Amino acid sequence: MSTPLATTGTSRTSSGSSPSSVLEADHRELVDAFESFLRKELVPLAAELPETVDMPPTELRDYVRTRSAQLGFYAGDYPEELGGSGMPFSAVVQLHHAAGRSGCPLAPYALAGSDGPSPLLRHGTPEQIAAYLVPLVRGEAVRCLALTEPHAGSDAFHLTTTAVRDEASGGWVLNGRKTFVSNADRADFAIVIASVEGAATAFVVDADNPGLRIGQRYDGMSGEPLFELLLDGARVAADAVIGGADGVGAAMGNGIDSLSRGRLVVAAMCNGIAEYALAQGIEYARERRAFGERIGAYQHVQEHLVTSRAEVEAAKLLTLACARLVDAGTEAPENAALAKLTSSETAVRVVDRALHVHGATGWVRGHPLEFLYRYVRMMTIIEGTSEIQKVIIARAMGLG
Repeated sequence: MSTPLATTGTSRTSSGSSPSSVLEADHRELVDAFESFLRKELVPLAAELPETVDMPPTELRDYVRTRSAQLGFYAGDYPEELGGSGMPFSAVVQLHHAAGRSGCPLAPYALAGSDGPSPLLRHGTPEQIAAYLVPLVRGEAVRCLALTEPHAGSDAFHLTTTAVRDEASGGWVLNGRKTFVSNADRADFAIVIASVEGAATAFVVDADNPGLRIGQRYDGMSGEPLFELLLDGARVAADAVIGGADGVGAAMGNGIDSLSRGRLVVAAMCNGIAEYALAQGIEYARERRAFGERIGAYQHVQEHLVTSRAEVEAAKLLTLACARLVDAGTEAPENAALAKLTSSETAVRVVDRALHVHGATGWVRGHPLEFLYRYVRMMTIIEGTSEIQKVIIARAMGLG
């Protein structure tokens, strides 16, 4: 998130009596502790960043990740023996919401994201878990996921990247091209999804593999750059398949749960961002005067803020309910799709309305809403576009 947000701290749109507070009550103490960490340690660090920089320096992001891991927040849903805190998934979702709501640009890096532990590695062998998953949970390593391909896009498992047996060594040889890969420039290893005779399979490929190199760099509207990864005769050992022999062809099945949880985390972050933007709009409408009145007295301004409040509350309730279902053993992909679709689209609308309330003030470079207007747009794309979420929901309804 952008540096202009750094000095604001945590803000809320209500006193805690909203309908969603009923579902948030179970983990209130944990969320309070996380917000205290943000307020006391991260907000002062973020305040020192230049206003025109969207991305904090790598060294600072690394420090935030490891510090959060020491406190038990980072990757909190992983077991304690792996370095996590054994939190229920609903608690993790609330932490991501709190990170988005805080307005602190360092807050997202305090929780596991695209550079942290992957649920795919939960299916790894004991050796893979010790070598790759544990360092990620502790915030000591960075990984990237090489899944998307140039001619597939949302059809992520339509793979042209291949892995074939090297009969001489018993290992594998990977060839292909991946695109829009986060963290590729600083990852210690990549999780590469490749086709083994038509079956999607996940491999661990160390960053120093001679057959793996970074291609094109993509700079977007905001946030971190993405990269192209090229695999040209990348040779890996037989035990590079996540899950060992049983992992051949299992990447699609194992990946579905990963995608569903990832979508709920994105939904929670979107809800937090929307709540932060709404709070900014409310505060400005209460203070700004025009034509002898505070602008919050005008019905057009009230329409922006009241509609946003209703939509944010609905998105929060849906996301929290879906997270509770995950803890209860129900990880229906359509639930996560509903939450991600609703929350990401809501966040875009709420940020847009909050900027309308601010007018030119919110448009100026360096204002929190100017950054959020650029930043939040990618939320309707990552972890599956809104259109893909609709396809998942429609199929669950028997419509496709």
